[in-house]
Amino acid sequence: MNYYIIIRGPLASGKSTISEKLAKIIKAKHFAIDRVLDEGHFDLSKENGYISQTSFKKANEVIAPEAIKILKNNIPIIFDGNFYWQSQIDDLIDRLDFPHYIFTLKASVELCIARDATRDKPHGKDAATVVHKKSTEFTYGIEIDATKSLDECIDKILSHLPKK
Repeated sequence: MNYYIIIRGPLASGKSTISEKLAKIIKAKHFAIDRVLDEGHFDLSKENGYISQTSFKKANEVIAPEAIKILKNNIPIIFDGNFYWQSQIDDLIDRLDFPHYIFTLKASVELCIARDATRDKPHGKDAATVVHKKSTEFTYGIEIDATKSLDECIDKILSHLPKK
């Protein structure tokens, strides 16, 4: 099945953990947008204190050709990232003319700060707070309560995806 999924939400809301486990379940290719930003050094350009919309669009430009090849081979894709600019989501949708599903993970800033603190390399309270504020300015797609267990979150996402 050729579709892609965007899993978005605040820092430490569970995006990568959910995406990695979901990718194994549905046999999907997983793209971590943060990794693409880091590798391309696109995270250096700022806009109002945040990584710029232009930077995210450059990341989309980098991943789109590979994503198209994968999707044409009927392999689903999962993109995970903060996606705190709606323009970034719209740009990715414009680049990938395939069915798609978008999920927004919801978690309190306090929970995100607590989860981030348990990481090997935490981003810190300030970063978690700032990214939470920006990424929760809008909701896009289906909301997922990220305070639930990993399996509950994945089951909720799976309930919205096509059955093989």
